[in-house]
Amino acid sequence: MGNLKYNEIYNMDCIDGMKSIGDGLIDLIITDPPFAIDFKAKRSNYNRTSSRVLEGYNEISQENYYQFTYNWINEAFRILKESGSMYLFSGWNNLKDVLVVLDEIGFITVNHIIWKYQFGVVTKRRFVNSHYHCLYVCKNDKERKFFPYSRFSKEARDEKGRSLHYGDKEDVWIIKREYWTGDQKTPTKLPSEIIEKILCYSTEESDIVLDPFLGSGQVAVVSKMRNRKYIGFEIIKGYCEFAKERLERNVYRLKSSDKNEDQESLKLF
Repeated sequence: MGNLKYNEIYNMDCIDGMKSIGDGLIDLIITDPPFAIDFKAKRSNYNRTSSRVLEGYNEISQENYYQFTYNWINEAFRILKESGSMYLFSGWNNLKDVLVVLDEIGFITVNHIIWKYQFGVVTKRRFVNSHYHCLYVCKNDKERKFFPYSRFSKEARDEKGRSLHYGDKEDVWIIKREYWTGDQKTPTKLPSEIIEKILCYSTEESDIVLDPFLGSGQVAVVSKMRNRKYIGFEIIKGYCEFAKERLERNVYRLKSSDKNEDQESLKLF
């Protein structure tokens, strides 16, 4: 790991960070990289109050997106264990670049998951975008970890007699976005429910989870809640400091009005 430590996050470019990690050391990567869609972090999409959104969102240009994607995925492949997996979230706009790079580098696609959330941005001349893609990939399909009954037993049924574990493993995930009304936030973040679900199916306790584009720290915070080791990189200093404060204080959300008031503690499992 060089000078890097587990259970730490770093304010640095993820390429430099991953180069400091040895081959085959990471159990799971969960990440939501920039989409190259000219995203306006302060725009009040999704009823967001712009004054509570942290500054600094770092977008990638369209012309550089393929090379950007190749560079970080190449490092991700190297540091992932043979038994490891990666869950990569992407919008549809540049999905073709992501898919081509995954194939070129040698990742095996396990599932192409659709995350359906409650609503998107209102449109006038096209259909509303209300989903993201989640590419579940691995290095070695025979070695990768997967725990099919980690959330529901084989016999578990709902009130209509339907298999709960089957429904939970379908490849369309209907999970609501999280809106941290009145609290500090970064412009984009994965809901904790998605991260918990991935951790349950693809890791065991004490496994090492990496997020190269850490943002608000969601992957690290939920990994800590679930007794996984974590490491993350975030190039924007303000986002990294925000994530570190959440981790150090063991809180899920930071109040924008008074950081010193009592905070909701992390529920440790």
